[in-house]
Amino acid sequence: MELLFARNELNEKPKKVKIDKIVEELKELGEKIFYFDKDNSHKDMMALVDGLEGEGFNVYFREVKYGLAEDEYMYEVHAL
Repeated sequence: MELLFARNELNEKPKKVKIDKIVEELKELGEKIFYFDKDNSHKDMMALVDGLEGEGFNVYFREVKYGLAEDEYMYEVHAL
């Protein structure tokens, strides 16, 4: 499954990443905070959280609002 990282600029396309790559990076670093684009489905984000917890990580997940409009948010995943 592929997820989309959060955009740095509103007009650019989000970069894709596979869950396996995220798990590899976490095993290497031990902990990291990832920001994902709002275009990811909530179901996919929950699958990521479940997958990381299955690998033995503690995961904190939330939506981060960065503006007043309803669609101005991103997902934050902090894995330890």
